[in-house]
Amino acid sequence: MKVEIRSDNTAIIEGYVNAVERLSRPLKDFNGETFREVVKTGTFAKAIAANPNIELWFNHLRPLGGMANGTLELREDNIGLYARAIVNDSEIVQEGRDGMLSGWSFAFYINPNGETWKEDPENGRVRELTDISLGEVSILDVTPAYYATSINTRDEKAALKEIRVEDDKTDSVNDIFRVLERRKREVVILSLGKK
Repeated sequence: MKVEIRSDNTAIIEGYVNAVERLSRPLKDFNGETFREVVKTGTFAKAIAANPNIELWFNHLRPLGGMANGTLELREDNIGLYARAIVNDSEIVQEGRDGMLSGWSFAFYINPNGETWKEDPENGRVRELTDISLGEVSILDVTPAYYATSINTRDEKAALKEIRVEDDKTDSVNDIFRVLERRKREVVILSLGKK
């Protein structure tokens, strides 16, 4: 995720909401059983074509805009679901300045026959998504469900703050949270010079 803070106190936030063909973190179903999921190639393109009014939210709790009013652009490319958002919410702009934004998430419904389940010897139960209805994408300041989120923040002083969360082959969700918090404290500031 790249966050560019502008002089009018808006932020341009862009990056990958999800990489296709990549496993999520361990998730829990309604019965409390652990599983992982993967979005198959073409799933997001089909969802965007079916719904030209996908919304933009913050932490899945507060609406910020969406495709209908031009504050959100979405596309699927060979990596995954790419988003570009224009945000003027002062809380989110400040969190971007402070390096507190942690990634993206998406809210969806599974369409009939849009999922398959398989047992994976290394990862346990895996749900493969092939046909979904995409309702919204969210900018997060909490831990995303998928690994490898990166955040770059640039303000008008031309400093770059970078936070990377990568799959460290951790064994539990608690280990993942510890890695994320450690990485947030290891923010690297690189001077890019003045414009």
